Amino acid sequence: MTWTFILITLAGIILKFLTSPPSALVGWVLNKFELHPKIDAANSTITFDGVQLDGDEKRRFIDSFNEAQFLYKNHIFPGKEALFLHPETKMPPYIIHFKKKNKEMTFHVFGYENHVDVVKQWKKKTASYTLDSDYLQQAAITNNQLHNA
Repeated sequence: MTWTFILITLAGIILKFLTSPPSALVGWVLNKFELHPKIDAANSTITFDGVQLDGDEKRRFIDSFNEAQFLYKNHIFPGKEALFLHPETKMPPYIIHFKKKNKEMTFHVFGYENHVDVVKQWKKKTASYTLDSDYLQQAAITNNQLHNA
């Protein structure tokens, strides 16, 4: 009788844990598979047309990148990664190299007038998504005008 009660109690605890896991576990799983991670200035470098951003400009860019509104994911068909990494635009991208624990990621940020396209590379994978950020769009347009002048 005692073993039956213990087994029923353990089964109830396991069932309760599976139906509503703790928020720390849910947060860990979501962070592990998120497409648009939060990056920090200490573990990242940002370059634009071969020039590295430093100081306040780097901090503002990273803050805007982290706060940008995720719009949608762009689907990349196998073998077509180069079309996303080198689109037909005259503006060079912002390139963010970010290291988080043992993962190294590279983000290519292409700014347009109404959105920002990001191509994320890690390991041997490539993903593309679109963001909405006023600061990133303005920075891209301003640097494009300076680059073409």
